[in-house]
Amino acid sequence: MSSAPIIAVRRLGKSVTDATGTLDILHDIDFDVAPGEALAIVGASGSGKSTLLSLIAGLDTPTTGTVVLDGVDLFALDEDARAALRARRVGFVFQSFQLLGNLTALENVMLPLELAGRRDAREAARRMLERVGLGERLGHYPRVLSGGEQQRVALARAFVVEPAVLLADEPTGSLDHATGERVMELMFDLNREHGTTLVLVTHDPAIAARCQRRIAIEAGRARELPRGA
Repeated sequence: MSSAPIIAVRRLGKSVTDATGTLDILHDIDFDVAPGEALAIVGASGSGKSTLLSLIAGLDTPTTGTVVLDGVDLFALDEDARAALRARRVGFVFQSFQLLGNLTALENVMLPLELAGRRDAREAARRMLERVGLGERLGHYPRVLSGGEQQRVALARAFVVEPAVLLADEPTGSLDHATGERVMELMFDLNREHGTTLVLVTHDPAIAARCQRRIAIEAGRARELPRGA
């Protein structure tokens, strides 16, 4: 692994203000993630886990601090430049799959490649869907796929661009236990094969334990958990 972190979170804070006052969601978060590492972010509901993931992605802006992604200070960029960096370097997997219902499985996976101008989009998407066991489902629309199949399409779409970083927000939260286990096995296999850095928000301690490191968010603050705890 490179000695330089691929993600550096520096004194990150997030507050929101409404008519009732100011709510501090995250306080002074600091940590690094090495290239190829798998990191789990854990914590109770409402602790700020998903907010932290959105900040790491540059989808939300912090009140204080910053995130350096692959050597680039995200919040020194404007919104368009952050979006361009995400398109090149970041993949996403969400609990709700986020597939486009009017596109087939193949077309959903082709989309980020087409946006990147890849001429081999169809063939690369087909190979990736075969890799996740959906070679017979290329022409199927999301509505006729099971939850586990939809999440495998989402995984294929995330990994097909060979991102440096994959961000996953409760990726098995809407799946039954057995299906979730199969999806996570596939995610970790792809993580190892591609050397992708994985940052995973989960409430499942068994999934978190499979990551090399775990950070707990408690009362808006980050605490690294010792291995085996």
